[in-house]
Amino acid sequence: MSSTATTNTTAFDSKKPTTKQELIAANIKLLIEQLEAGHSEALTNYLTAMSRFHAYSFGNVLEIARQMPTATRVAGFWTWKNLGRSVKAGQKGIRILAPIVGVRRKKDEEAQKDITKQNERVLLGFRNAYVFDVSQTDGVDLPAMREVSGDPGENLERLAAFVRSRGIQLTYSDDLHGASGASYGGRIALLPGQSKAEEFSTLVHETAHELLHKAERRTATTKTVRETEAEAVAFVVGKAVGLVTSTASADYIALYHGNASLLAESLEVIQQTASVILAALEPPIADEAAEATTDALAEVAA
Repeated sequence: MSSTATTNTTAFDSKKPTTKQELIAANIKLLIEQLEAGHSEALTNYLTAMSRFHAYSFGNVLEIARQMPTATRVAGFWTWKNLGRSVKAGQKGIRILAPIVGVRRKKDEEAQKDITKQNERVLLGFRNAYVFDVSQTDGVDLPAMREVSGDPGENLERLAAFVRSRGIQLTYSDDLHGASGASYGGRIALLPGQSKAEEFSTLVHETAHELLHKAERRTATTKTVRETEAEAVAFVVGKAVGLVTSTASADYIALYHGNASLLAESLEVIQQTASVILAALEPPIADEAAEATTDALAEVAA
């Protein structure tokens, strides 16, 4: 890395986490402290980071959100070079954990039994790695990312197709007792007449219930936790596809008015569920060049 590019150092880093578990625990502790101190924007920053970096691990999403809440597209020093951009002099890197992968050689007698699988890759540990946001770089313009504003576009149809592919029936009903949608375990009902943005957000919310709360997790959670998790997933997915999220939604998931630890305990399942839904919404890559760019922008997740 260039000597003119530096790395972030804060009080948080005085004893840097060296494992995924330590990384997550330290960030969750900080989030709870911020929420209890009345800083509700901390939660919004974390959820927004989930919408932008859903290909990253949970721990690294928390790290990016903590160090640079405004980050939108991050990559390593040399990845930016390969994309025709350079890190500006004096910019501080965002520290994440990257896996150290080695090769475990099989014994000769095992290798002779199956010559196609002579060695296996194993996780040896983690190392510090640094990424930089696009705002910290100069160079050629990047390809425009697919975005929508206030209209989910084809994402509504893709989400409906994903729901049906999971064996979940999708229906419309006027009799939902004032609700915009309902999840019944294997069936989702939506209120007709909603705008496309409202219908998309409602469908994400109810899909989250189907994925999260119709099995063993339901018995281990309260209604407040289940609704909070589903609304948070809707916030993350909506942000990712470019929808304008209402302040009511943001206020609802900001639990500084209630128990701050509720959402903290649920953040990982929120991120995992949102990632599953967002993966289902990704359109086919049109050409190899676009695919190469996408791969280059996605750093290895720890």
